[in-house]
Amino acid sequence: MSMMAMSKQHHLRGELRMDEPLARYTSWRVGGPARRFYRPADCADLVQFLATLSGDEPLLWLGLGSNLLVRDGGFQGTVIATQGALQEIARLGDSKLRVEAGVTCARLARFAAREGLVGVEFMTGIPGTFGGALAMNAGAFGGETWPLVLEVETIDRSGRVSRRSPDAFKVGYRQVEGPAGEWFLAATLILEPGDVSESQQRIRSLLDRRNQTQPIGQPSCGSVFRNPQGDHAARLIEAAGLKGRKIGGAQVSEKHANFIINTGTATARDIEQLIELVRSEVKRTSGVVLHREVHVVGENGGEA
Repeated sequence: MSMMAMSKQHHLRGELRMDEPLARYTSWRVGGPARRFYRPADCADLVQFLATLSGDEPLLWLGLGSNLLVRDGGFQGTVIATQGALQEIARLGDSKLRVEAGVTCARLARFAAREGLVGVEFMTGIPGTFGGALAMNAGAFGGETWPLVLEVETIDRSGRVSRRSPDAFKVGYRQVEGPAGEWFLAATLILEPGDVSESQQRIRSLLDRRNQTQPIGQPSCGSVFRNPQGDHAARLIEAAGLKGRKIGGAQVSEKHANFIINTGTATARDIEQLIELVRSEVKRTSGVVLHREVHVVGENGGEA
């Protein structure tokens, strides 16, 4: 059983938990415990907390846990939870927004629409935080994150904050490479003025489309695999006859083949084995090697 110990260091204002089960923080609802789990009070508190860590402490930044598979053995390091922590959105002048990493993508889309700024409606289809969207150049419905970015703010493991322009990063399809050992704190986006009601209607339309085509309401991570150039992972998976395929409590969705759902009893091992089965079967049947969009971290648990 988890210690579920909770403590606060006297000079820190955030929340520190020991041996915290990560299943409650991931959208698949699986994953073992984090040795340490910290939710900072704000950016200044995060800077202080990072300064207390040793230089070799493994770090995992966690937003909504929607693009993440934590293995059953958990994470032997420190998890920093940004969701519920780095929550500020501010309008800067006529067409700019400064957005912190813990803001959910759906909230960003709604905020921009209310402000009469268009261009981020697609974010309503991304089930994660803005920090996660920056880290992987997340996209949906034909839109992507980084074309909107004017400047980013990063933090390194010593707590040093830097401002960087997009040209400091190599940005591709669902991948971003930047200065080593830095994580996203916030970004300034440049958008276009537009009509509030039209933008809000577009968000409603995109939500309807998502609900019709994706298994909303069942634990999943969103898309498991990147789309190969000129094709769709879901089409290849369906063509391989894998819709509905199960391993333990993990199942390839009948509604959208690029989603793997937790039917209620899945372990992280079940999900990881099903991911590998899908990859091998798609390669066997079509010759295409699928690449994971989801990140897999942590230690394998003991054998049952």
